[in-house]
Amino acid sequence: MVAGVLCSLAISLKYKLGYDDSLDVVGVHLVGGLAGTLMIGLVATAEAPAAVDGLFYGGGFDQLGRQAIAAGAVMLYSFITAAIIGLAIHKTMGFRISRDDELAGIDLTAHAETAYELNEATFGGSFSKAGSAGAGSGPDGPTSTKDRVKEGAPA
Repeated sequence: MVAGVLCSLAISLKYKLGYDDSLDVVGVHLVGGLAGTLMIGLVATAEAPAAVDGLFYGGGFDQLGRQAIAAGAVMLYSFITAAIIGLAIHKTMGFRISRDDELAGIDLTAHAETAYELNEATFGGSFSKAGSAGAGSGPDGPTSTKDRVKEGAPA
């Protein structure tokens, strides 16, 4: 429960702090992983396979300190490894696509498809032809997003 609440709060912080984390990696994996790792140092019991007591079970700060050092080491290793990989990507193919491709939609320009094909069949006719942006098939129209991209039609 503690990790879940902390993850939820961390995810909401990205909007307040304005950082780009579309997959909530920081809020879920960093905060959740850190909380879980440190919780071991707080609530571990000698009955567990590691046979150590956490701070709340009379084990003192020993296990909590070990967990904090381990978490710090993993974060440092992850940061250095990600920085090396990021530098290699930056120097070879770059991180960004063109502004035009970004505005047109990366799904279409990079993958020739859309992530969500919203058409009348999907939602029982709740979308009009204009609202579905030409998705689906018609008697004279293309049948897939890939066909529309090839023909230069908007998706």
